[in-house]
Amino acid sequence: MLRPESISYQSGISFMAIDQTARKSAPESPALFRAAPHNIEAEQALLGAVLVNNEAFYRVSDFLLPEHFFEPIHQKIIELAGSLIRAGKVASPVTLKTFLPPDFEVAGLTASQYLARLAAEATTVINAEDYGRTIYDLATRRSLILIGQDMVNVAYDAPVDLAPRDQIEDAERRLYELAEIGRYGGGFQRFASALTTAVEMAARAYQRDGKLSGLATGIADVDRMMGGLQSSDLVILAGRPGMGKTALATNIAYNIAKAWEGEVRPDGRTESINGGIVGFFSLEMSAEQLATRIISEQTEVPSYRIRRGEIDPADFDRIAAVAREMETIPLYIDETGGLSIAQLAARARRLKRQRGLDLIVVDYIQLLQGSLRRAQEGRVQEVTEITTGLKALAKDLNVPILALSQLSRQVENRDDKRPQLSDLRESGSIEQDADVVLFVFREEYYLKNKEPRAGSEEHFKWLTEMEAVHGKAELIIGKQRHGPTGTVQLQFEANVTRFSNLADSSRLPERI
Repeated sequence: MLRPESISYQSGISFMAIDQTARKSAPESPALFRAAPHNIEAEQALLGAVLVNNEAFYRVSDFLLPEHFFEPIHQKIIELAGSLIRAGKVASPVTLKTFLPPDFEVAGLTASQYLARLAAEATTVINAEDYGRTIYDLATRRSLILIGQDMVNVAYDAPVDLAPRDQIEDAERRLYELAEIGRYGGGFQRFASALTTAVEMAARAYQRDGKLSGLATGIADVDRMMGGLQSSDLVILAGRPGMGKTALATNIAYNIAKAWEGEVRPDGRTESINGGIVGFFSLEMSAEQLATRIISEQTEVPSYRIRRGEIDPADFDRIAAVAREMETIPLYIDETGGLSIAQLAARARRLKRQRGLDLIVVDYIQLLQGSLRRAQEGRVQEVTEITTGLKALAKDLNVPILALSQLSRQVENRDDKRPQLSDLRESGSIEQDADVVLFVFREEYYLKNKEPRAGSEEHFKWLTEMEAVHGKAELIIGKQRHGPTGTVQLQFEANVTRFSNLADSSRLPERI
């Protein structure tokens, strides 16, 4: 950053009177460029407060870093003071001067004299946090200037392979990181505040359809076990190819979007009171394929017939009616392949800012990319970065993320092919970062491939087994931080890729 008014070690740092005198004596001439935002006096007053009473350091250390100070010598002093205080030692003009260069000189003052003057000009401990926020805000403005300058320079001299969209997403990422790193609004909160939040969540659950604290998936038995999809949770939905992971994720996404109801708040924002706005990142299938699946599910017209055009006028009328309904639901699909976790996060934040967002679906984790550095360290490290990034994004946006994942082939080597946590690819990171891990399992898929010779005794036995598992699926809850684990029995209609509640024979009416 260009800092035309930056003050050198030898002659620049001055106290209020010296600085004002210098400004009065400077000739008035049109400036060729503007000075970066800074406040030398605030930095001096805060440093003095830290040197007089080390308690002042703890009032600002949560959000204020040495690089937030404009003057390099001030950065050095606060860094030294912080090191001493964290080590349990006293940071004062006497102890600090030992660590400053012997040729240190500021406006004719030696190290001892300058530190003493800082202490003399100190603000009170009570005001230390306000001074720290002033310094932090000015540093944020300087960072904004840097980002803006970089945007202009890159736009002027962009390489051939850099698309404007990539530059926009990079700028969004940098702006979001700037907003998140070093915020001074965090820290401890009273337990009473957390209790109030918990009670408000329970009240919203009581008022919401289904009496759930989270988003209702539209599948009653799943909601009963999980209480819906909870805000800030990373939910992993895993299974071997052919089990129906994408079908289940699509069913859930559509059910939530279809149930969406919103109300306008006094500040003009629309708040979801039922259902939710869904962002679906489809890294494998196109938006058209997903739409075809949803149409098939809703109309009960098999998707292969829709693709081949094998439909009659009644089918077409149902498809047209469902399509009109689908146009109004808040389900947004991003079909870009090969997205990085940073790009996905930037697009999710943009959707939340522009249209709102209550659920993110990612299909699927193994098709996401991490940073180049992590990729060079190996696939395990790259997936670790991806899952950590998804969990952080869920917390930042306060929405659940439903991320699909492949399972390793070791499932196929077991007699009982029901998946386990250890079957997750790169399971160390996925299992650790996930709040909920779900497995989709269909015994019918495996049994169908083992058909014996027709007419044999084994074939009759096989037919009996097939009848018992036909159209049935299991959703295994392998991990859940705030609820029980177990298995939910589901109905699966393969021809229309639809999961639904499985009718319990004990609840069916008696046959006459």
